[in-house]
Amino acid sequence: MLPLSSWPLAQRRGIIGVFTDIDDTLTTHQAITPDARHALTDLKAAGLVVIPITGRPIGWCEPHAYGDVARGLPAWAVDAMVAENGGVAFAPTLTSQNGLQPLLDKGQQLSKIYYTEAAERVINTQKLQQVAQRILSEIPGTTLSQDSAGRETDIAIDHAECVTLAPDKVAQVVALMQSEGMQATVSSIHINGWYGSHNKWTAARWMVATLFHRNLDDELDRWVYVGDSTNDQLMFRHFPHSVGVANIHQFDGQLQHWPRYETVGERGAGFAEVAHAILQARLA
Repeated sequence: MLPLSSWPLAQRRGIIGVFTDIDDTLTTHQAITPDARHALTDLKAAGLVVIPITGRPIGWCEPHAYGDVARGLPAWAVDAMVAENGGVAFAPTLTSQNGLQPLLDKGQQLSKIYYTEAAERVINTQKLQQVAQRILSEIPGTTLSQDSAGRETDIAIDHAECVTLAPDKVAQVVALMQSEGMQATVSSIHINGWYGSHNKWTAARWMVATLFHRNLDDELDRWVYVGDSTNDQLMFRHFPHSVGVANIHQFDGQLQHWPRYETVGERGAGFAEVAHAILQARLA
């Protein structure tokens, strides 16, 4: 990896959109800090597209996409929010070939959209619950993630959010999921498993096609991806402009595909660095 400061000015100036992981990339210890929230707002104010893609469930994403009136928290300044590693998303109801307004603007309504058809999701849900029960019964110490109630298209086993699961147990969970024909990935906090062809990369392409009627493959050099863990490797491999926040080094022994650049700061502070680097280039 190269230091973020070595990212060429001309390349930064050409960026039109940011895809980002959420946990331990945009957030710090499961909460968004003021610097990261301001970074989102500043990117949107400058006209960039911002789309988080996370392994978190769609139910967890809802208050961040809509805002949490009860807690007095505004919605995040993003254009869409993809959950469950690309299985489901919140996106504006009205789209335009020329771009999108932020979710915060003019009370714009959101729609929940899915990557797979309803009939397939019904079948997959039953299989997912069967696999979840098998994991809990066969692998000692495993527990479902505390956000499982909000999940619709995947299952998640906690390994570092509320409990600590040993690396060998993590490997056993991944192996069991894969033996059942599931896709499986390990984030900084959860082991996610699902049925279907979707993942973070297909989610990014899905969002650009759905929201802007464009092909992401044709304009990859104008987008950046920011992440922190092994479940971001597919994005690091595809995006010529990819950045790892500094805490990515906790996965040094597990990464095969690395981001091109790394920040000085960890988690939300690192994301804020990326936003500053992009916005600074527009002023130069």
